[in-house]
Amino acid sequence: MTDTTKKRPEFRNINPISDLTTYRLPVAAKLSILHRASGLVMFFLLPFVIWLLDTSISSEFSYARFTAAFNTGAGIFAGWFIKLAVLALIWAYLHHFCAGLRHIWMDVSHKSVNKEFGKNSAIACFAISLALTAILGAKLFGLY
Repeated sequence: MTDTTKKRPEFRNINPISDLTTYRLPVAAKLSILHRASGLVMFFLLPFVIWLLDTSISSEFSYARFTAAFNTGAGIFAGWFIKLAVLALIWAYLHHFCAGLRHIWMDVSHKSVNKEFGKNSAIACFAISLALTAILGAKLFGLY
């Protein structure tokens, strides 16, 4: 009797030297990695956020200095660099928020924990967070 069944694939660990350049992560895995990265970005930019808040609400003079920092710069940082840092912070917050809502939904609804929902919700999360970042970034850079 011959065995005509298809041989099951073997899954092995990824070799970081040869396989890393050709390995394709699923969209949900990329979202998960960026969820952690956005948390790190927010954590490391926390002193910057505290400076922004303190400068914007201390007094009228400090608020004028705050708004001027986005145009002329502050200290050794140019205005465009401060805008890029704020844009990175906006993206980090929006991405972390959308991905966090996705994770909460998967914790609440165990029926949604499958490959199809993972892929579709990851794509939706990327689309929503990037669209909101583009809208707020356009406002930040004065396009409207």
